[in-house]
Amino acid sequence: MPGKKFQSLRGTLLLDGGGLAGSCFQRTVVLVCEHSPAGAFGLVLNRISKPTLEDAVDPEIPEPICREPLFNGGPVQEGVLQFLYVPPGPVADPAPGNIMDTLRVGRRMEELEALAAGWTVSLKIRLFAGYAGWSPGQLDGELRRGSWLVHPAAMNLIFDVEPAALWRFILRSRPNWQDRLLADAPEDLRSN
Repeated sequence: MPGKKFQSLRGTLLLDGGGLAGSCFQRTVVLVCEHSPAGAFGLVLNRISKPTLEDAVDPEIPEPICREPLFNGGPVQEGVLQFLYVPPGPVADPAPGNIMDTLRVGRRMEELEALAAGWTVSLKIRLFAGYAGWSPGQLDGELRRGSWLVHPAAMNLIFDVEPAALWRFILRSRPNWQDRLLADAPEDLRSN
């Protein structure tokens, strides 16, 4: 019997489906940035780590980006800075690392400095310390066990919804009643 064809989840959201209680992923929303047979990489969108980047890292981060909130991107390499952004202006040739539409993930200080140099109040950017990572087949196994719900990513979910409310907001928007029930369940079911 031929094997099932691999389907990348790059550019989608993973939501705790209620089975991750007690883990660092309880009630998280993760944007899948890379997914291949070699593994997966994502960023947790709804965990603010520090009030601003300047409170947490090297003072050489350029103004005004250093005043942006810093998110906890996941439990892997928590000292490594990554950022999601929409490049200002039209993009004729999206570079590798594109996640969806014009959404990009960056890791180089030169990219961050270029964004700071062209700063406008309309720049869409999110900064992360750490990331979520999966070894080959690990994410697929977690999906088969029902640990994660898969949801389409959208720019407004990444940049506009209040991060602390994002998990609940998405679950309430889903069509089945089980997800809406999960959204309103207490964090600790013993307190119900």
